[in-house]
Amino acid sequence: MLPAAGQGGVVTGDGPITVLLVDDHPLVRQGLQAVLSVVDDIAVAGEASDGRAAVELAAELEPDVIIMDLQLPELHGIDATREIVAARPGTAVLVLTMFEDDDMVFSAVSAGAAGYLLKGAAGADIVTAVRAAGAGQAVFGAALAQRLRTWFTRGPRAPAEPFPQLTAREREILDRVAAGLTNPQIGQRMFLSAKTVANNVSTILAKLQLAERGQAIVAARDAGLGRRPDGAPERP
Repeated sequence: MLPAAGQGGVVTGDGPITVLLVDDHPLVRQGLQAVLSVVDDIAVAGEASDGRAAVELAAELEPDVIIMDLQLPELHGIDATREIVAARPGTAVLVLTMFEDDDMVFSAVSAGAAGYLLKGAAGADIVTAVRAAGAGQAVFGAALAQRLRTWFTRGPRAPAEPFPQLTAREREILDRVAAGLTNPQIGQRMFLSAKTVANNVSTILAKLQLAERGQAIVAARDAGLGRRPDGAPERP
């Protein structure tokens, strides 16, 4: 049995590449386990179903490679990656997700991810990626690698958007929440009903794992939201 989130169990021996699987969908973890279990030089050390458990298990198990989903409960995968890499740079985080937008890719790389693959990758590609990450190599699919080369050659056209787990509209609403606007005021400016704004605010809180609006305001202002381009707060 694999250790559940919050439990430990280290694969013994210095030969295999030890791997921690992090995904909130059991079927995905089972699929990865099935792919990796038939490979002699890779051993799955444990599983976690949320970002906070991933950070805790990474410290406990000290795996060589972590296969990390991004949309996770408790702690977003990018934040979990950042904490893990900061605490143990020797662990390679290999992102495996369905999201391929530039903001998400660049945020993961900035957080310290050693690789980025899309869900749907062939089992052989995942095995190759784990071996490469375990050997200290950067791993990206061909299309993502080309986009990264372009980005690093030309430089980003604009700073990466904060909170990449949010949609563009959710970021705009959060920006106005951080400016101190009420839901009706936000709706007026964005041509949305107050109820639609309230629903979006609830979604934002859930995605950021925040309990109430005040926490969202603090987090958004810390990220530079809630101000006009001239640096002044937006007027209600």
